[in-house]
Amino acid sequence: MKFRNGFSLVEVLVAVLILAVGLTGLAGLQIAGIRNNQTAYHRSVATQLAYDMADRIRSNQVGMVGGLYNKGKEGISGSSCESGSCTPEQLAAYDLKRWNDELAAKLPGGVGVVCKDSTPEIGKSSEPTAACDDLGNVYVVKVWWDDDRSGTKTQGFVTSFRPQ
Repeated sequence: MKFRNGFSLVEVLVAVLILAVGLTGLAGLQIAGIRNNQTAYHRSVATQLAYDMADRIRSNQVGMVGGLYNKGKEGISGSSCESGSCTPEQLAAYDLKRWNDELAAKLPGGVGVVCKDSTPEIGKSSEPTAACDDLGNVYVVKVWWDDDRSGTKTQGFVTSFRPQ
């Protein structure tokens, strides 16, 4: 009889061990799911901001045709283009400033570039000007961000369009 009482205790210990291993695996799955969800969120934000910049470029036809967005420089920081009139050059500089501010605010380490590129690919480089050859008539909007906030896992998104 004593052997059976001790055997039940061993069964309970084995069951607790199996439960602990299962719960540890479940916690690992939960962490991986949260990490992947954050990556998907960053990609969604990058996509939205890239398309926002493409829309800004399309709305400034004179600036688009004149190449003012092609590796353009940031400029106006106030709200003068929102409430007043701006030249196409000022509007392009203002759009780039607002867009880069949003990238920095909404993505960890977020940076971007607008350029003309005959091969619109993000490549493996983390350099924002990578692969912008200034050839052709295709505008490319490229966005990079630090996916794990360590500086070692840079992600990127690229979209391209032809001026109409």
